[in-house]
Amino acid sequence: MEAPSRPYHHGNLRAALLLAGERALESGGVENLSLRELSRELGVSHTSPRRHFADKQALLDALAQHGFERLGATLGRAARGQGTDFESRLTKVGRAYIGFARQHAALLSLMFTAKHRPEAPRALLEASEKALAHTLAIFSEGQAAGVVIPGDPHRLALVVFAALQGLITLSTNGKLKDIPVDKLVGEVIGHLVLGLGPRAIH
Repeated sequence: MEAPSRPYHHGNLRAALLLAGERALESGGVENLSLRELSRELGVSHTSPRRHFADKQALLDALAQHGFERLGATLGRAARGQGTDFESRLTKVGRAYIGFARQHAALLSLMFTAKHRPEAPRALLEASEKALAHTLAIFSEGQAAGVVIPGDPHRLALVVFAALQGLITLSTNGKLKDIPVDKLVGEVIGHLVLGLGPRAIH
């Protein structure tokens, strides 16, 4: 005799699936994330998640989109913080990004993988663009104030994020030893700002 199906009793199953999905992602990676296992964990029938996510990829895309929305909120708070000069604002945003990345390593990896997938949903791409808009605004304002060289803000911001990703990798691999990452963020941003400053005309 088959066991009775688990009742659908979650008032907001979508939110519960996203929360449980992120926990599973951080603990076991994408490969071990399963809609059926999440259904079992939440006590619902294995078909219930399909009311919100057609398949595992749809859940992964939703996790990535939600991640970008949260990252955008984190970077936005940092960008609006005290300190109006270019370097201090960029340093605060850099520290906020490092903090998010260290706390949500597996999610961040999924976010950028999902973003570059050819079939990535438009809503996911829009969320990623909004998340980075705060940093681009800092560069645009720095250019308008004459403290940043001309050029595409996206390309200039890429240099900063590449450096931050390098710090994250070094920290994860234990290469930084006892040097606090927060301290290094300030030093790295300081060096980058020197390179991003206007060139003297001789």
